[in-house]
Amino acid sequence: MNQLRTNDPFDIEAFDDAFRGFLRPWKLERAVQAPKIKIDLTEHDGSYAVKAEIPGVRKEDIDVQIDGNVVTISAELKKDKEEKKEGRVLRSELEYGYASRSFTLASAIDDGKADAKYSNGVLELMLPKKAATSSKRLTVG
Repeated sequence: MNQLRTNDPFDIEAFDDAFRGFLRPWKLERAVQAPKIKIDLTEHDGSYAVKAEIPGVRKEDIDVQIDGNVVTISAELKKDKEEKKEGRVLRSELEYGYASRSFTLASAIDDGKADAKYSNGVLELMLPKKAATSSKRLTVG
């Protein structure tokens, strides 16, 4: 049997129901964000040194591309966390993300001699500068 309920605008219960949800305790969980790539760049006489902070990423998921004087660092985050208790999954969190960072240097990079190392969440790049090409001035005769 259907019941018809009428709303009284002066009924205290209707007012109480509207604001009851605001007083309940709630938990705010942040959304998963892609890894942010923070860098330190230093220039030496014949090379550049880059330290990039990329926490939580495996070295197989990091890609470094060099195109002339443009360097691009990209990383993909793939994490699977699972909490089990006696064979039942109680909580499962899958985290995926992608981050990329490009920057332009003053000199072209000799990509054949460039070196990259990754440990403890820090990527270290040694980027030697290309040898300067000599220019020759021609006299017009």
